[in-house]
Amino acid sequence: MKLVLLATPQHRTQPALFPIACFLAAFLAATFAGLHAAEAQAQPAQGTNELSIQWVVLEVLSNNPSLKAARANWEALKSRIPQARAWEDPRLGVDVERSGTTRFATFTDAEWMVGQEVPVSGKNRWRGRAAAAEAEAAQADLHRRELELLARARGAYYRLANAHLQLEFNRTNEALLHRYVDASRLKYESGARSQADVFMAQAEAARILEARRDIERRLIEEQSLLNVLMNRSPQAPLGRPPEVAMRHFDFPLERLQAMALEHRPEIVSARKKIEAAKARRTLAKRAWIPDPELRVEARQFNGAGGGIQEYDTGVFLSVPWINRGKYKAAIAEAEKMQETGERQLEALQAETLGMVRTQIEKAEVSHHHYTLFHDRLLPLARQAVQASEIAYTNDRGTLLELISAQRVARDTESALQDHRADYLSAIADLEAMVGEPISSSQNPESRPRKEP
Repeated sequence: MKLVLLATPQHRTQPALFPIACFLAAFLAATFAGLHAAEAQAQPAQGTNELSIQWVVLEVLSNNPSLKAARANWEALKSRIPQARAWEDPRLGVDVERSGTTRFATFTDAEWMVGQEVPVSGKNRWRGRAAAAEAEAAQADLHRRELELLARARGAYYRLANAHLQLEFNRTNEALLHRYVDASRLKYESGARSQADVFMAQAEAARILEARRDIERRLIEEQSLLNVLMNRSPQAPLGRPPEVAMRHFDFPLERLQAMALEHRPEIVSARKKIEAAKARRTLAKRAWIPDPELRVEARQFNGAGGGIQEYDTGVFLSVPWINRGKYKAAIAEAEKMQETGERQLEALQAETLGMVRTQIEKAEVSHHHYTLFHDRLLPLARQAVQASEIAYTNDRGTLLELISAQRVARDTESALQDHRADYLSAIADLEAMVGEPISSSQNPESRPRKEP
């Protein structure tokens, strides 16, 4: 920025004030040069205390308790599969007979029995299929929990980075306002301005302090959220995130909706639950088919040498047809559970299409706002500040005009960073809905955007 000092007629007619004007011009030039240098350096330091998104993601995936609970639930359901597929346990028994005596230790003969139910109906296989589908549904729930936690962690990370930037901008503007106070005091002492300018600059500096407390509150909130997601103490110290590159993705609506219908964990889980319901429906129908039990019975007579003297073989069947109402009710229950799953899947698919469309619009609006502020509003605001600085230095503008222009530039810069954080958070939420990462490798039209 160049600062122009004009020799106005007022300066020529009042030579006594000219040295003061030169001093003020040099003072304000140093002030504004320091401001723009601070703004140029208002980027996160790439030091050892840097908080990387990769480390946050790794910590969340490794330590989050709710994610561990979902993984344990999945592993527990996987353990049900071999149980469901297994045959019934064999049965072993003995029948001790006492003829002509009531003494417990005395017997006349013993009949030994061993039996095994053979699942010729295949019910064990269908139970295994249902258990496997339920385990896959639990795996989809685990994936859903991972995506939810990663979306929350990334959103908090981007908002934390934004809070650090906002805090740095706030401190830079506070230093600038204090210099405005000093400059207005010098002009007041020289008789060029009224004391109201001093009070006005002091009031604006106080507003900067008020805004800082809100920024610090937001910073603490995001730090606490990140620590909780990583299963750390809420007040555990965290480094400062580096600047996140702004990148715009141009995915077609239909493509993202198709990806969501295929990969969204809620939909995958619903499909697996339908598979489990179908398997249980088939299982309920096969309950009409009795599984035979093969049995061998051997008799041992007391006093006949102690060995097995004779044995019998047999086949035993249950009779399910007597309880017709019981099995018909089981089939009806399984059919309704399948219908429930299908209706839930239909509702999820419709909901997913709407959610993806809404989230894309949210991301596009945030990107539109960011582009508008980046390309038009912020440059105009900075030009207004520069013009107000020159006018105030040459006593052609008021401090109110300068403060107003600086306030607009400050708010515009703050809104620009907010829109960037909102856009990045919206992309993270969209990835959780779609169930797949959104990267430039998936879309050749994706392009990075340079920061101002």
